[in-house]
Amino acid sequence: MADKDQTGHTAVTSRHMIPPPEKHEVMPNPEELLLNAEDAPPILEKLCIFPFDWRVETPRLMEIYHNSRDPGWSPAQLDWDSLDVEGMTLDQRYAISYWFALLSVFDASGPAVFARAMIHAYETHEEDAIRKCFFSVTRDEMNHEEVCGKAITLLTPNGPLGHDPQTPLGKLAKNNIEWLYHNGARYWKGYKTAVEHYPMPILFSSFLFGEVASSTLFHSMYQNTTIPVFKEAFKNIGRDEGRHLSFCLALLKEVLPKLNEEEKMTITKQFRAGFIFLSGILYEPPAEFWNLPPTFLPAQRMLEDVARTAGFGILDLEERKANWRTAVVRLKTIVEPHGIKFPALPEIGVDGEDVAFDADKIVPIF
Repeated sequence: MADKDQTGHTAVTSRHMIPPPEKHEVMPNPEELLLNAEDAPPILEKLCIFPFDWRVETPRLMEIYHNSRDPGWSPAQLDWDSLDVEGMTLDQRYAISYWFALLSVFDASGPAVFARAMIHAYETHEEDAIRKCFFSVTRDEMNHEEVCGKAITLLTPNGPLGHDPQTPLGKLAKNNIEWLYHNGARYWKGYKTAVEHYPMPILFSSFLFGEVASSTLFHSMYQNTTIPVFKEAFKNIGRDEGRHLSFCLALLKEVLPKLNEEEKMTITKQFRAGFIFLSGILYEPPAEFWNLPPTFLPAQRMLEDVARTAGFGILDLEERKANWRTAVVRLKTIVEPHGIKFPALPEIGVDGEDVAFDADKIVPIF
């Protein structure tokens, strides 16, 4: 029960009161306590995020990360209302939506790919700057995924696979997308194995190939597209990819000279794997990795032609070949001075080392 105190206020009876603290014994001094301290705990298992430290071994990486805190744009702030969907034919809508679905194999997988790499960087106790760079790239890739999703759902509601196309070309587009995602699933399975198999320099070398490719792609799409909202999106995405390229170059400048011959040859193989995988959007998908039906390429070429009629800036095949060649020659000049052999890419006329790669352990990503 509650009792009244002398002021008339309700007082809490003793059975509800917190007892006063007991008197503690005098604490030992640190030296005495240290004498009785237990030995160090058991060694932690490998690939554990504990313990933490915040060392910075590559200051340039941290500088780039600080400059990337505000990417300077947001997909939600693009002028999506300006997209004249009703002014397009059904096939034009299907065709542009198809291209973004193709892009999504690379860019919409980006958040998961770089998030996995970021977690792995914690598990292997990479320097703080590397972890933060992966975080920044993951954030950017989420923006790129959002652009893919927004474009697809505006042009083909419930797309890319949940809608019912009304034209033969639209049906071909949907069938192609199913095959693209089938191959994307194969890539994801290989990536999950590879990311824990290779050391960080190998991963960054593979990412470098993707960033060189993507910065080339989005620059050309920005130049050739006349649809304002897409043009603005490509400009911003291209700027992001250029920053990602800076991350890779800053780290590799430090680590490439330290690689042994086996690691250098692994990078050569990964470059070949990267070319094969990324040609799915930079050029045309080679059969060396891509598992596609005979109808795939004819359907894709028709869809690209239709998308161009709406002002969507897809380069033709010869222009893509020249662009891709320019990008890989640029990469070749970066790595060859460090004793890394560049793979032969006969598809686009680039000489180099003949290598095979494991299609079940490929790393490259946009």
